[in-house]
Amino acid sequence: MKQGNGLPGWIRKLTLAALLAGGVSGWTQDSAAGGPSSPSDSTAAAIRELQQQVTELRSAMEQMRAEAAQSRAENTELRDELQTMRDQMASGTQSPAEGSYGGASDAAGGREQVAPDGAKPAGAAQSQSLEGRVASLEESAQLLNSKVDDQYQTKVESASKYRVRLSGLILLNLFSNRGTTDNLDIPSFASGPDLGHESFGATLRQSEIGLEVFGPTVAGAKTSGSLQADFAGGLPSTWNGVNSGVFRLQTADVRLDWEHTSIVAGQDSLFISPLSPTSFASLAVPAFNYAGNLWAWTPQLRVEHRFDLAGDQNITIQGGILDNLTGEFPSNSYFRSAGPGEVSGQPAYAFRTAWTKNVSGQHLTLGAAGYYGRQDWPFDHYVDSWAGMADWEIPLARRVIFSGEFYRGRGIGGIGGGMGRSVVYSGNPANVYTQVRGLDAIGGWSQFKFKATSKLEFNAGFGLDNPTASEVRGAAASESYVGPLLVQNRSALGNVIYRPRSNLLFSGEYRHLQSFELYSASESAEQFNLMMGILF
Repeated sequence: MKQGNGLPGWIRKLTLAALLAGGVSGWTQDSAAGGPSSPSDSTAAAIRELQQQVTELRSAMEQMRAEAAQSRAENTELRDELQTMRDQMASGTQSPAEGSYGGASDAAGGREQVAPDGAKPAGAAQSQSLEGRVASLEESAQLLNSKVDDQYQTKVESASKYRVRLSGLILLNLFSNRGTTDNLDIPSFASGPDLGHESFGATLRQSEIGLEVFGPTVAGAKTSGSLQADFAGGLPSTWNGVNSGVFRLQTADVRLDWEHTSIVAGQDSLFISPLSPTSFASLAVPAFNYAGNLWAWTPQLRVEHRFDLAGDQNITIQGGILDNLTGEFPSNSYFRSAGPGEVSGQPAYAFRTAWTKNVSGQHLTLGAAGYYGRQDWPFDHYVDSWAGMADWEIPLARRVIFSGEFYRGRGIGGIGGGMGRSVVYSGNPANVYTQVRGLDAIGGWSQFKFKATSKLEFNAGFGLDNPTASEVRGAAASESYVGPLLVQNRSALGNVIYRPRSNLLFSGEYRHLQSFELYSASESAEQFNLMMGILF
């Protein structure tokens, strides 16, 4: 506690006022005795008012002194009572009141004595009152200690005066694959039908690091920011580089939050596709990516507003602009050039509305969203990308939740539709006469979650992404230029997640991937995952 070097401020003010009143009183007496000058009526009234205020301040000071003395006496009495109770508990003795009633045995019959009317004697009531006060003090002390421990654990030094919180997840994935996939540790689709091919490996590149900063209040809005990163940005070309993942930015945003309105700017998840299946085997990319789950960590600027309704309901409206992505790989690993969506000179536009109701302590949510973007491919081939989406989260029972999303759109490879493809070609894309067509796609996913206890949960889900087969067949000539065209991608998962403590987790998961290539047989693969992690 910071100590001052002088008297408290209010005592200094009272002293100054008393001196001023004394001086004024002396001056008025001199004036009444025939001094050289006398004050006017207004001055005399001001002096009387000042003297009255000084009198009131003196009275208030005396009252505060009395209250302080009373508080000190009560604190001393409570401290003595607490010390007495502690001494009695330590020595195992009883108070005289307890020895007279209810706490001692009858010497003749060995029976416990009670009051005739069945009520507890005054001594016992006083003892229980003291015990209750002691218990309350102990609980308060424990609560304060826990708050101090939390503050000590969450304290992160910041270069500014604003609070910063560090978080993250250290996650070990042990996996075993049967069949061939596009990515060994984090597969998105099957790329080979050989189920006899087996592999085993481990990775920690899905571990994450997060930062949160809580800034000042601006125009009535609470400001905050967050950053999330992992180590799944690629594999360095070095010795055993598969175990040295490249540090990668996932999301980073700044928020201004009023009571019902928020403004968010930064790189964030798609607000038009807010849900994702629960899976610790797919943190580097969401589960069911390119298999019915629209996703992208996209630079964006959005506004959100919530309308509260009667009956514990609300409606949320969101709208914003996004970086107009098309799903293409960068043309250079260092220098950035504009993609077909960015060449159009305008962003992508998105809108979502959702209705939420509290049902037995759980949220029932139904949402609908739309997306539009303009794409300018080589040789002035323009494509209008669009999508309509729906999402839901429905509590079927107290421990069972059914959630999922559905979409239908065109040219949405930049947000995960069409298995990452926005367009198809009728021939060589380097030929000016080659037709470019936006790829239609339909898909979605659903998941059942069963929370057996607060520490144990079971999840099962299925996802599907299905580009329009007729368009794929019409663009079959483009396969030799942009790779094989997959016409369907299915994915299913089942997992068990156990959290023995709030910062520990153990999970096991089975995943089945099945992809269909044009004019070829089905390709499928299976993956078994065992995950162990610690949250911090």
